Amino acid sequence: MNPKVDFYFNKAGQWQEAFKLLRTIALDCDLTEELKWGHPCYTVDDDKNIVLMHGFKNYCALLFMKGALLKDEIGILVQQTKNVQGARQIRFTSADEIEEMAHIITAYIREAIEVEKAGLEVEMKETSAFEMPEEFQIKLDKNPALKTAFEALTPGRQRGYLLYFAGAKQSKTRAARVEKYTPHILAGKGLNDE
Repeated sequence: MNPKVDFYFNKAGQWQEAFKLLRTIALDCDLTEELKWGHPCYTVDDDKNIVLMHGFKNYCALLFMKGALLKDEIGILVQQTKNVQGARQIRFTSADEIEEMAHIITAYIREAIEVEKAGLEVEMKETSAFEMPEEFQIKLDKNPALKTAFEALTPGRQRGYLLYFAGAKQSKTRAARVEKYTPHILAGKGLNDE
């Protein structure tokens, strides 16, 4: 157990009992406990992420970083949204459910460790496979510096912008988002970079 993570398990909340059970299961799989993105994250071999724990209003979950590569023969892994490429969750609505599934959770974690140790990688879609909002394409066509700056961003940052821009239903909102984030792109920053 990592003392830096203890606060997460000691704070009041509806999933605390469930989180404590998941913690025990993860640690029993010989994983290292870390705090990443404000959540307990369990790693192996030089800080390679295996699973992350998080809670939502209606469920808590164990997020498998390379869940798309797991066999999932019983069909319990959930893709959070259509844009999530590699990660998959097992969702729980009670601590009792976790207790009942403990052996299954352990098996999934052990498979995830094997996937990581084998060096397997999730094949990510190319940035070109994501929708290019018309409002952004027009701006790129009119501003060569913006186009160069966007193309210089990492693929993940490019996808982040494309998903955010395309996520707006109205053209006016998409255009406003493009306008707002143009300086960020020109500065080489991702959507959430400061």
